[in-house]
Amino acid sequence: MFTIKQHWDTKEQQEVLLVGLFQEPKFSGVMTDIDQGLQGNLLELIKDGDISNKPKSIKKLNTLNKIGTKRIYFAGLGKREDVTYEKIRNTFGRAVQEISKEKKTHFAVLLDTFLTDQLSVEKTAHAFSEAAGTAVYQFENYKKKSNEPDKKLEQVTVYTEKNEAEAGLTSGYAYAKGINFARDLVNTPGNLLTPVDLAAEAIDTALEYGMEYEILEKEDMERLGMGAILAVSQGSDQPPKMITVKYQGRKTCDSVVALVGKGLTFDAGGYSIKPAANMHEMKSDMGGSAAVLGAMEAVGRLKPEVNILFVIPSSENLINGAAMKPGDVITSLSGKTIEVRNTDAEGRLILADAITYAKEQGAEFIVDVATLTGGVLVALGDCTTGALTNDEVFYGKMKQSAEEEAELLWLLPSFQPYKDMLKSSDVADLNNSTGRLGHAITGGLFVGEFAEKTPWVHLDIAGTAYSSRSSELGPRGATGVMVRTLTNFVRNFKAE
Repeated sequence: MFTIKQHWDTKEQQEVLLVGLFQEPKFSGVMTDIDQGLQGNLLELIKDGDISNKPKSIKKLNTLNKIGTKRIYFAGLGKREDVTYEKIRNTFGRAVQEISKEKKTHFAVLLDTFLTDQLSVEKTAHAFSEAAGTAVYQFENYKKKSNEPDKKLEQVTVYTEKNEAEAGLTSGYAYAKGINFARDLVNTPGNLLTPVDLAAEAIDTALEYGMEYEILEKEDMERLGMGAILAVSQGSDQPPKMITVKYQGRKTCDSVVALVGKGLTFDAGGYSIKPAANMHEMKSDMGGSAAVLGAMEAVGRLKPEVNILFVIPSSENLINGAAMKPGDVITSLSGKTIEVRNTDAEGRLILADAITYAKEQGAEFIVDVATLTGGVLVALGDCTTGALTNDEVFYGKMKQSAEEEAELLWLLPSFQPYKDMLKSSDVADLNNSTGRLGHAITGGLFVGEFAEKTPWVHLDIAGTAYSSRSSELGPRGATGVMVRTLTNFVRNFKAE
């Protein structure tokens, strides 16, 4: 998608060119060349408001053939010292969205006009590459198509004199592919993405990048004693799947990190049925598995030196004559018994067996990702992912990864009284739903009961996996949240 060229001059023939414009007293470098090519009118154009150097401003200028480029998009960046990674990535996204309205398949960017002292060349190039791939994402929906061909961005020429840019463009593109893969999965209707289909997606990705995979069928789960995921799947005609993919990036098979993603391809709540309003959005209840598969896509492209076990328990949570009922007692793979107080608290059940299985397969560190609770929306809104952990050093690495990727993450408390609430059943070891109080906390800590002493981080993306509004980095709908953080986390992971 990207072609790198070192030198740009005003004679270069481009239909569309993207340039960064800082608030500075005078022009330097290539900006001087552009100003001269425009007969010294650049400051006057800024003064008159035809272009702007203020943050969030994207202005198009027709050069009237004064230079080789027909149209320049000036991206306002504000003061150089105020630029952050999130701001520069959002600016790139907004600019690409505006340029896409031209219906062109190609444009060029002067990357060096966006550089600052606080962001490395590689990080800036990564931000551009990722934004270029995600900002104009569109889900291929099922509406009747017109015969008119849809022009999409296919190629970007990146002008830069910095050799470090290539690595950033490569990594950013890999992240974008992973994010968009996750978005596609979450946006797909439940009748077209069943547990069988989700397993097929995992297999295709594993085969593409030479990873080992294993799919446990219902009969395998019965033999192994995975009573939790089997109980959830009882209400559906679709068979459950326990999906595992192994990526070995080290010569030795040690320090294995498990990324475990909740894969409820549709959740009606079971007998604790959800309200009809907006139930159609429950196709997104496999957002955790989408994040894990998106990270798998990025890992396959970037090949970090780390050992990863991707684990996805997948099922539907529906109602029939065999569906689990409130009050049922089930036995998980770990041997712990669970009283089902609420059949809509099913994600933690399938994660329980998945985490136990990941440990049995050699996982030494565990991260689970799930659209787990409505409670996290109440606590943190729709912009911040909630987290829980049993190891603050391990969580610190995740927090740093999230900060570097500008994904908001907040650690919830895990005090003993919350843990005690899980033991409130008179008939089983654990109660799967303790009620409204601290729901996001107790839901996550229930999952942590199965991680036990293995270093573990829980990410509740119920509020962040799906958005009702568009942004600089994509349309409304699936966000692909946590693909960036997970990928960054495993790329930099070192066991201590």
